[in-house]
Amino acid sequence: MKLSGINSKGEEKLFDLDEFLGQRVVLYFYPKDNTSGCTQEACDFRDNLNRITKYATLIGVSPDSIKSHKSFMEKQDLNFILLSDDEHLLAQKYEVWKEKSMYGRKYMGIERSTFVLDEKGNIEKQWRNVKVKGHVDDVIEYLTK
Repeated sequence: MKLSGINSKGEEKLFDLDEFLGQRVVLYFYPKDNTSGCTQEACDFRDNLNRITKYATLIGVSPDSIKSHKSFMEKQDLNFILLSDDEHLLAQKYEVWKEKSMYGRKYMGIERSTFVLDEKGNIEKQWRNVKVKGHVDDVIEYLTK
């Protein structure tokens, strides 16, 4: 499955998760660029990227457009891959495209989740319905044990 994305240099590219076979991957799904929780999570990953990349490649995924991702990356000085899953194909594959509810209104959206994929692309560890505070520390703790 190929998805458009932005690489760590801010360049648009077509990505296929198969190109990461042979290495571990931290794949994190978040609902929306430039919202408070998603910005905090992205900045936490950004600030700890060196601690993560010793063990895995970091990839963020949301349904936002490439244009939105570019703006988000520039505004927050993000230094890792962001994929645009506007058709929710990857989100459905990882079962994070869920019915949500806000103020009594139901809608479909991303359940904030993180997966560590092993060198063969299999799920090694998963965190679902993630709370942002302390999450990146949990991921790093898992990677380094």
